[in-house]
Amino acid sequence: MTIDEIIGFAGSLDGVLTLRPAPGDGSPEISWGDAFFYHSPDGTVPTAAQPFATIVTKDYPGEASWRLDRPGAFRVNIAAGREEFARRTGRTPQEPAAGDEDHGVADTVMAHPVYGSAGWVAVVNPGPRTDGTLRELLRHAHGLARARHERRRAR
Repeated sequence: MTIDEIIGFAGSLDGVLTLRPAPGDGSPEISWGDAFFYHSPDGTVPTAAQPFATIVTKDYPGEASWRLDRPGAFRVNIAAGREEFARRTGRTPQEPAAGDEDHGVADTVMAHPVYGSAGWVAVVNPGPRTDGTLRELLRHAHGLARARHERRRAR
């Protein structure tokens, strides 16, 4: 899947706001070229919510290297939740990751090394092996974000 295909798919889900930071919009330079997906039926950036998924096009400071400095490399991060995280990674979010994981492996669902404990998974350069899984994970994460939004609105 390409970045544009992922943005198109996620953007087609009900109530999704897609942010694509770029020069001149006031966003930090490090975020330029990335994409952030929120459940926001009113089209405004939620103040009390994190994105349910992101696409990043470079390694961020403080994270393990994903080798995103390769031409065309990018990573999709998804807030899968505890149960889906365990189903996809074979461990709970609280269990430590093996120290020898290669985070730059393409087309593989893996625990996010920084946000895995919060139930986030990641895929570098999704391809044929993860296409269907990635779509399922995005739908699932969107459903979780929508449910959180509805709970906050009901208060």
